[in-house]
Amino acid sequence: MNGYKIALIVFIGSFAGVMLELLWCFARHGYLESRSGLVWGPFNMLYGVGAASLSIILYRFRNRGKWLSFLGGFVVGSAVEYVCSWLQEVLFGSRSWDYSRVPFNINGRICLLYSLFWGALGIFWIKDIYPFMAKWILKLPNRAGKILTWVLSIFLAVNCLVSAVAVYRWSERLHDEPPKTWIGSVMDARFPNERMERIYANMNFGDSE
Repeated sequence: MNGYKIALIVFIGSFAGVMLELLWCFARHGYLESRSGLVWGPFNMLYGVGAASLSIILYRFRNRGKWLSFLGGFVVGSAVEYVCSWLQEVLFGSRSWDYSRVPFNINGRICLLYSLFWGALGIFWIKDIYPFMAKWILKLPNRAGKILTWVLSIFLAVNCLVSAVAVYRWSERLHDEPPKTWIGSVMDARFPNERMERIYANMNFGDSE
């Protein structure tokens, strides 16, 4: 497994995860609501990092029993979800999910129910989904594949950076802080509160409510 394949898995996972969550939202609530984690496009790095982590860690166990894949998915997915939640709260003072009311949760960041989902995903991922993606990626011409990977990687990197700055500035506005630099002014113009609320429909800043 090389860096190009991992980068493409991150991109595909970031997109596919949002699409699945949108379908889940519609099936459960009857409406569509943004589940994006980035300001440009339907991408969420939680799912991208989760997909890459499952691929890297479970790959060596791909020919072992399903229970090992389940356990790996359970642990890896839960760890990724917990760390992402913790980092978001530390960096931005916000949360996008809170399982405090769900039984068997840890600090509201992960819970047994969704960890079981991660475990089930681990089985299907390494047995079915990853092999399908790997074959598709290998069909890409070498030169074109590398160019595509670099373009998508740069796009995601810039998207992550701009998203982080936009969310940070959003947090400042909620505390009535004026922009300190020209970058803050650009964020205010390009990503006002109304737009951020549409993109991050589930993001809550605890001390601003």
